Amino acid sequence: MPIHTHGFHTRQVACFVLVALMLAGAQVNPDRQNKDRESPATPGADYSGMYSFLRDGEFVQVTVEDRGRVTGFVSRYGDSENDRGVFLDHFFKPGKLDGNQLAFTTETVHGLSFEFRGTVERGEGKSPGDEAYYVLKGTLVENTSDEAKKTFSRSREVALKSFPQDVIPPHAKKK
Repeated sequence: MPIHTHGFHTRQVACFVLVALMLAGAQVNPDRQNKDRESPATPGADYSGMYSFLRDGEFVQVTVEDRGRVTGFVSRYGDSENDRGVFLDHFFKPGKLDGNQLAFTTETVHGLSFEFRGTVERGEGKSPGDEAYYVLKGTLVENTSDEAKKTFSRSREVALKSFPQDVIPPHAKKK
């Protein structure tokens, strides 16, 4: 009984050609593959991270999501008698990033909320692992409400520096 090897060799050659074509296709433009890996899927996503806030130990967490939607929170020390020294988190009502223009408003916590309007700019840091690789520059408005529901606003110009990407404040790790 003869052994038919013709079909076997044909399948072997076809598999070899298929593998060779796949490998050749993967090597056609390796730069494009690297760019695809390096560029964030969401424009401005590389702005996501932690930034300094008003006092040492306080910070802003910014997360850029699809279509320029921004989420995050401000984590700050309480100032009143009831919360002095306690960390309070003011979560963002959805914020917006349009190009490098950033805007967010926080929820009110213990009678205080924040509004930020400004830009995300490259800072003096040389790489994302350096402090101040990005800086949030703009106007920060503090809105304070008293017991009578009267609101007072105070604005100031701020420059909030990004934290090195691998550094997270100790209290932020617990969340």
